[in-house]
Amino acid sequence: PKPCVDTGMGLERISSIMQGKHNNYDIDLFQHIIKFTAELLKFDDLSNPSLKVIADHIRTCSFLICDGILPSNEGRGYVLRRIIRRAIRHGYKLGATDTFFYKILTPLIDVMADAYPELLTHKEKIEKALQKEELRFAETLETGMAILNTAIADLSDKTIAGEVAFKLYDTYGFPLDLTQDVAREQGLTVDVQGFEQCMQQQKQRSKATGSFAQTNQLPTELIAKIQATKFTGYKHLSGQGEIIALVKDGKAVEQLAVGESGVVILDETPFYAESGGQVGDSGKIISNDQAITVLDTQKGAGQFHLHIIENTAVELKVRQVVQAQVDELRRNAIILNHSATHLLHKVLQEQLGSHVQQKGSIVASDKLRFDFSHAEAITATQLQRIEDEVNKRIRANYQAKTQIMSYDDAVKTGAVALFGEKYGDEVRVLNIGDYSIELCGGTHVQNAGQIGLFKIVSEASIAAGVRRIEAVTGKVAIDYIQSCEERYNNLIQLVHASDNTVVEKVEQILQNNKQLEK
Repeated sequence: PKPCVDTGMGLERISSIMQGKHNNYDIDLFQHIIKFTAELLKFDDLSNPSLKVIADHIRTCSFLICDGILPSNEGRGYVLRRIIRRAIRHGYKLGATDTFFYKILTPLIDVMADAYPELLTHKEKIEKALQKEELRFAETLETGMAILNTAIADLSDKTIAGEVAFKLYDTYGFPLDLTQDVAREQGLTVDVQGFEQCMQQQKQRSKATGSFAQTNQLPTELIAKIQATKFTGYKHLSGQGEIIALVKDGKAVEQLAVGESGVVILDETPFYAESGGQVGDSGKIISNDQAITVLDTQKGAGQFHLHIIENTAVELKVRQVVQAQVDELRRNAIILNHSATHLLHKVLQEQLGSHVQQKGSIVASDKLRFDFSHAEAITATQLQRIEDEVNKRIRANYQAKTQIMSYDDAVKTGAVALFGEKYGDEVRVLNIGDYSIELCGGTHVQNAGQIGLFKIVSEASIAAGVRRIEAVTGKVAIDYIQSCEERYNNLIQLVHASDNTVVEKVEQILQNNKQLEK
């Protein structure tokens, strides 16, 4: 290649030259977003750096979400989460008291949708992802900032302790670089080494004992004195319950003060506790008209439903009566995936052989994951047949029935016991149209047709003789197919082909590239 110089002459720099500006943020593309944001937040100083940060970050976040990345705690998803939260913090600096970031997609579409029509195509998806993340961070932002400001006020030098930065990260969702941003603005630094030490210590604790939510440890003396939780969630998604125990840091307490985190145990609850591969419910506990978010529900000592809460908005006390309300949309999505998992298990046995046994599963709201014994790779033809057969059973709209009976009687009916589960003298049997009969304590559809659609998204080996299928159902499956169709149509346009010639055209391009490489 010939020697060259990378001038960094991107769109913004070319625009600034063409428009006679000396700053990229002064070009029309950014100014439209900046003015919209300032008006939205009722902020007059258009030169404020926070407005520039927000304008830059709305572009980055929107295009990441367009490309299928969503906020998460790892990899690319965590990069996106950090950028969103940084923008939200700058909005907070400008006086934002309500969700605002997702609204700034509107001016971005105004100036960029002509060149990038996918922004308009995915508008609803982007707004939902941004708003959801903003709402999640808003719950802890104000409290976290108050803690950080107090720590800064109490400093005797110019360095924020690593312990403070880690507390903000671990409890209030502050990425380290967000805390560093705040520090830089005030001429301070963060003890990064101390932060990393705290992180390492937490990892070691988790490795040694497991997290509370995983181990479900309860004090022995508490287990001995409270009664098992009555689960009402098969028929109801809300209901009253009396707080019979509160747990904080692994110890029973009489109350949880405002802002504290812990575990709430009710005498009865509609919240399903994670078991049998089905994730626990989330939702709200309502006390004195104040809603407390339940992040997860775990099972403790095999008989107690542990409602995991963080930063309670109101004081909670033992013997207090509260209203428990399950997130209905999430529960319904979980139900579809769980019933589909049962149908998949039966179809796999029919298509691959009676040797197929469940080796593990996760039934969540966004997907199902099913691990099973099978020594050979599954061909594309087999996989398609498996998917077709599951959908065939869904269209048959089999009625789903549950019955409580003795374990021995259940086995006599041909009910399949699931991998890794422990069963008592009495068991719950799920019968889907006399086609799939399994022991299961989970929540399910009333008719198979409610599942709507079943779509396999991946299949792979995870260990010797064990394979894994991941699939989606219902609306999530429809969204997945539409996304695939969109990418397919984009490919057709990119290679200037038709539906009938796209494969041939791609093969031709690949062949031409190989020739050019010689």
